[in-house]
Amino acid sequence: MSAPGGKSVKLLLADDNPLVRDLIAKGLEPFCEVETSTDGADALLKVIDAPPDVILCDYKMPGLDGRQLFEKLRGREATKHIPFLFMASRPDIEERLRPLVDGVEDFITKPFLIKDLVRIAKKVVDRLHLEKLQKKAKRPGVIQGRLEEMSMIDLMQSLEMGQKSCRLVVQHDGAQGELYFAAGQCRDAKIGGVEGDDAVYKVVLWTAGEFEIDFNAANASTRTTTTKNTTGLLMEAMRLMDESNRDAVPTQ
Repeated sequence: MSAPGGKSVKLLLADDNPLVRDLIAKGLEPFCEVETSTDGADALLKVIDAPPDVILCDYKMPGLDGRQLFEKLRGREATKHIPFLFMASRPDIEERLRPLVDGVEDFITKPFLIKDLVRIAKKVVDRLHLEKLQKKAKRPGVIQGRLEEMSMIDLMQSLEMGQKSCRLVVQHDGAQGELYFAAGQCRDAKIGGVEGDDAVYKVVLWTAGEFEIDFNAANASTRTTTTKNTTGLLMEAMRLMDESNRDAVPTQ
């Protein structure tokens, strides 16, 4: 997975366990700028001083817990928009946190593997990175970038999470692929004479090149050539990649 160029997204991590905090920070640092807080009160002061793009916090912390931090920040105009990710036990999620729908991106159930937490947080970071690119776009509604900064998997997951409708044009080594999304779902894809699922599987392999997302061309294609949703296409693409890599390993 590639890191967003220039680490444009700032994440605040609040956890009172120094070992867990250090492990999570190390896991996330390749993908975003990470600032850490030792408890809820420290996090509150840091957010008020310099609001991050997203907050990842433990629910159970001494003094100000995660829910109290969330509610205090939601009560302020300057910080109420900041998305949250909560780490908590299943009972705490179901009994205390589940009602907090607006502004909560996801709940990460404890205990967790660091790689699983990073995967969940990275989806949010990638989506926020895309939103920042969109704000800086030279043409309204058009985002341009490089696959070295954001991979095809990252792009497609971000479009799905954001429920975006658009045309995604990807260029690699003289070839061009076009994918059309409706509410985050890849409906149509083509590369040369290849269409549908097979075109998606082909373009996902591209690790270098340029991409352009055009939200103005969302309705440019009315065809449906794919047979799976975006998640299903990506899962199958990764399965095929694993299969291909296994076949490429020489036997002893």
